[in-house]
Amino acid sequence: MLKIGTAQGAKALGVDKFLKQPAAITTSFEDVNREGEKMPDFLNDLKLKAQPLYLLPKNPDGGFVLCEGLYEMTNKSYCLKAGTFAPSKGDGYMFAPVLGPKEEIVVSILKSAEKHPEVEQHDIQALLWTIIARTKFADYSGQVKVTAIKLLTTKQLTQLEGGALGILPFDVMEKTKEQLPSGVRAVFEAENNIRQLVASGNYTYADLEKYAIVAGMAPPRSDVPSGIWTKHPDGYYVRYFPSGYSVTKVQVYVPKELLANGAKLIYDATGDIACPANTGSQRLAQTNEPLEADYSLKLTTICNPK
Repeated sequence: MLKIGTAQGAKALGVDKFLKQPAAITTSFEDVNREGEKMPDFLNDLKLKAQPLYLLPKNPDGGFVLCEGLYEMTNKSYCLKAGTFAPSKGDGYMFAPVLGPKEEIVVSILKSAEKHPEVEQHDIQALLWTIIARTKFADYSGQVKVTAIKLLTTKQLTQLEGGALGILPFDVMEKTKEQLPSGVRAVFEAENNIRQLVASGNYTYADLEKYAIVAGMAPPRSDVPSGIWTKHPDGYYVRYFPSGYSVTKVQVYVPKELLANGAKLIYDATGDIACPANTGSQRLAQTNEPLEADYSLKLTTICNPK
């Protein structure tokens, strides 16, 4: 009989192979293109007043059609890395795309959530943590399973099995942790704890959050201040101000010359991550879903999208 606590036991469970696989979402600060970045005071001389981003025309395929000027929106956001610190006030966040084996599924959930306002933000966050933890769909139970079935297609649900891992026994966890660098260890342990909770069927959101969010604060990086602007690949500028992990204020600045030739620019946040310069903090998936929107307001810019 195989003794589970041995290295051989870990190998039999496929842990060795699992450790060589990429994470479900791989986006890191190394994926941020810092060319064209601007410091927080970039627009001070222009004295622009930010207008509500959510008042811009809707794009049929998702997102908003951009017009020239400065826009902002406080939107729902989601933590995409378990076992890390919540955002703190001094953290600098920059734009990076959603990348990794489960990028399509994560983006689909965020797009699908817009069409299902009845699904609670907590339930979507719990599902995202479950996916990030590489839980087998066969192990899903309780509310997480209900949410997954509502927001994903049958084909996508079967894709959740790819790269997934079962629950590791304590002995194997301890043995495996010895092979990991210290920075990865907390994440690996948090993911296993989430897999265990979800499979048990007996969990609350607070139980999942306890493993996903590390108490305390990661030390900020002085070279990436809060409010730094990233030049988006489409040419506009974007910056992020998180409040915890579930709420982010985003600002978008669109220079007039970008639209001079009649180009159509779309801001679709479902493929965007607000990525912390500090690797110990959380990556935050962005959404097109405003919080506390006031639709009685009107845009002051004459906006004629093509």
